[in-house]
Amino acid sequence: MESDRQALLQFSKTFCEELSNDDEGLKREILAHAGNRWSLGVLHILGTSGPLRHTEIRRYLAGVTQRMLTRTLRHLERDGLISRHDYQEKLPRVVYTITEAGEEMLLKMMPLWSWIISSTEYFRKARSEYDKR
Repeated sequence: MESDRQALLQFSKTFCEELSNDDEGLKREILAHAGNRWSLGVLHILGTSGPLRHTEIRRYLAGVTQRMLTRTLRHLERDGLISRHDYQEKLPRVVYTITEAGEEMLLKMMPLWSWIISSTEYFRKARSEYDKR
């Protein structure tokens, strides 16, 4: 068991090297979506409630500004994680949908979220001990 863990940790070195070998920053930018609350929020909302319009997405994301949501939607669309459909009507109607790649990213995040949720008490205890020092 310990040897499996060590082998996986050693294997993670390969991933880190591959992320570092990223001249144009593409891999790191995609990875940034995984740690960005607005990106993950949009993917989650569109994955569970979409397709939706900008204002509908904003209602789900408490605290997001219109500017930040627009920026997030553009980044996700550029990276192929969501799609945007403009109906070209007189009263503008644009709808956003999660793509297959966006769904895959969302599903890949679930084990991490599960671990964070199940480890909440550990984190509280660690913070409390740290703050006592």
